[in-house]
Amino acid sequence: MVAQYFAQIDDNNVATHIAVVQREFLEANPDRYTGTWVETFIDTADKTYAGIGYTYDEATQDFVAPPSPEVESEV
Repeated sequence: MVAQYFAQIDDNNVATHIAVVQREFLEANPDRYTGTWVETFIDTADKTYAGIGYTYDEATQDFVAPPSPEVESEV
């Protein structure tokens, strides 16, 4: 079996959970995997592996990292 990775996204398409689970198991257990789950890919060219807080772009079927917080530097 090959590992598959899925991200649960909220109503704003933001990833809230990440799971390593076979698609068949995910689909067979809707009480355990509630909400919307989309596959995310690790080590795949042109795809971004989802992390908590990443936003799913339906057009590209890819995840976008949240903006980095600005760090103030002391001068």
